[in-house]
Amino acid sequence: MSQLPPVSIEFEHVVAGYKDFMVLNDLSFQAAAGAITLLIGPNGAGKSTVLKTLFGLLKPRSGRIRLNGEDITGASPTALLGKGLAFVPQGRNLFGQLSVIENLELGGITLGMTETRRRIPEVLELFPRVRERLSSRAASLSGGEQKQLEVGRALLLRPKVLLIDEPSIGLSPMVVQDVFKLLRRLAGQGTTILMVEQNVKSALKHSDEAIALESGRLILHRPAGEILADPGMERLFLGGAHAATSAQSA
Repeated sequence: MSQLPPVSIEFEHVVAGYKDFMVLNDLSFQAAAGAITLLIGPNGAGKSTVLKTLFGLLKPRSGRIRLNGEDITGASPTALLGKGLAFVPQGRNLFGQLSVIENLELGGITLGMTETRRRIPEVLELFPRVRERLSSRAASLSGGEQKQLEVGRALLLRPKVLLIDEPSIGLSPMVVQDVFKLLRRLAGQGTTILMVEQNVKSALKHSDEAIALESGRLILHRPAGEILADPGMERLFLGGAHAATSAQSA
């Protein structure tokens, strides 16, 4: 019998939200180490809120969160960075008027400049196009190049766990596939990845597990390939009722 991979991320009865509106409602799930786990569900299901709560941008009202067995409930983003957790949020999060190299240097501010400059070449090996634009303003890069720069900035910290929210927004299909292949390579090297992605079918093809949320609760946790292969699952999560819900709330 094959041995199950260790658990990297664990939510235990987590309740979290904004002021009096709770988005996560008694949410419990586990994500395996060294795997890509995809969060799916309609708009408002709580997918991005999971990432923000895990990264310390939102404090849980109740419940526990563990990272590689350690209780990190309520820890600050700075503390979590020190524990090997990195977050690439949705949208553009660069300093547009600064150069590519300056954005990278700021990404490694917690490392110190000497160590940051030592690590930058290894990150740029993954992104040849970004390497060619080091002196360009970040705002002048294409959407795909900006997303690569954001991911590269996060990788400077050599994270054990990478959270990434909607990496495909604004990118061409070819660049999206390059991003997914990079994430697959990182997982192959042992990085745990928790991802939210609107391009569900394509993301499932590159993921190991999928967790479906509805109203901030877990409703399904299955291997990604099973969801892709099961016509009933496809109707439920890639079309059908959930797609209609998503369209109505857009």
